[in-house]
Amino acid sequence: MLEKLTKRMWISFLLIGLTGQFAWTIENMYFNVFLYNTVSTDPNAIAAMVSASAAAATVTTLLMGALSDRVGRRKICAGYILWGISTMAFGFISVEGAAKWAGPAKAASAAAALVVIMDCVMTFFGSTANDAAFNAYITDHTSAGNRGRVESVLATLPLLSMLIIFGLFDGLTQQGRWREFFMIYGVLVTVTGIISCVLLKETPREKKNGNYLAEIFYGFRPSVVRQNADLYISLIAFAVFSVAVQVFFPYLIIYIQNYLKIEAYAIVLGVVLLAASLISVLSGRIVDKVGKLNFVLPAAAVMFIGLLLMYFAREMWFVIVAGIVMMGGYMLVTAALSASIRDYTPPKEAGLFQGVRMIFAVLLPMLIGPFIGAAVIRGSGETYVDLGVVKNVPTPAIFLAAAAVLLFVAIPVMILKRRNKA
Repeated sequence: MLEKLTKRMWISFLLIGLTGQFAWTIENMYFNVFLYNTVSTDPNAIAAMVSASAAAATVTTLLMGALSDRVGRRKICAGYILWGISTMAFGFISVEGAAKWAGPAKAASAAAALVVIMDCVMTFFGSTANDAAFNAYITDHTSAGNRGRVESVLATLPLLSMLIIFGLFDGLTQQGRWREFFMIYGVLVTVTGIISCVLLKETPREKKNGNYLAEIFYGFRPSVVRQNADLYISLIAFAVFSVAVQVFFPYLIIYIQNYLKIEAYAIVLGVVLLAASLISVLSGRIVDKVGKLNFVLPAAAVMFIGLLLMYFAREMWFVIVAGIVMMGGYMLVTAALSASIRDYTPPKEAGLFQGVRMIFAVLLPMLIGPFIGAAVIRGSGETYVDLGVVKNVPTPAIFLAAAAVLLFVAIPVMILKRRNKA
């Protein structure tokens, strides 16, 4: 473990991390918008796509995380190159194209299926490069004394990526120019992979010669769970928090566009994300100083207040204020819990636990959260008719549902605080 964070390390964290978040932002938010606007407005279709991607990400990270420990290298470079190429491929998917081989009657369902399949392919390469390799690389090159600072910066990258995409390239999607949109970011991810081949100076780790299948399921052994109880409790806390986020997040842009009728949603999101990112960066040293566990519940309280404010917000200025509170709290919780998880992860087995982390941080939240949101949306009964088609519209109730789920994060956090007397 390295105590000192060099400029080269910071550059690698920021460049590789930000570029990866570009790809994840496109997958987690724009695939939803693409599906909603061009194929199906059924919220269950979005929830199904999110769930399939989450399952692919978890299985991939289990397999490739253990493999990266086994070979002694993280292999970030190759993963990013293939990730970028698979992102570019989305530019060639369309309902019109699907009609040529599936027929007009089945064109929409075929296009939707192709999006889901390609989403899983992209996720395989993305999770190999980012979730399995890059996350383990960060754990390898940080320590308990600086992880709060590192995570507070890394936590801004998803929001920074959204800010850049919304501010500079969202117009392409509104014009229906999806091919150019996907090509731009696919090329960017591929180029970053090539750069990382030179930028990263990874110290070769000792190779493992044990049973690979046993290593894949290492994190599920009862004895391992008992030995690393704090890690699993912190993962449960992150899972509860992430479920709350997934209740509203997949539908956020659709909500702002179609319920609030705010056309300048890119401005709203830009201001909110920039402010929330600034809050996260400024909080980094505070997280390390006061203690990560002591920081989680106050941060969750801020997010809870923000969710309640979002329920009542209708005017653009009110949405911006509520969004800053909500996303600021989201960033603070993410930084504190992510740093805690890294602290509790055995340093010599970081790769083995990345798949376990994905189950709690991605799979379970994306299997549960979007379907809670979909149920709330369908239960609200808010619809509109577009060209004779009845479309479901997300309502403010998704924020109340998310707030209710968030309350449960206090249980595992309090258990951790008692165990560690924090």
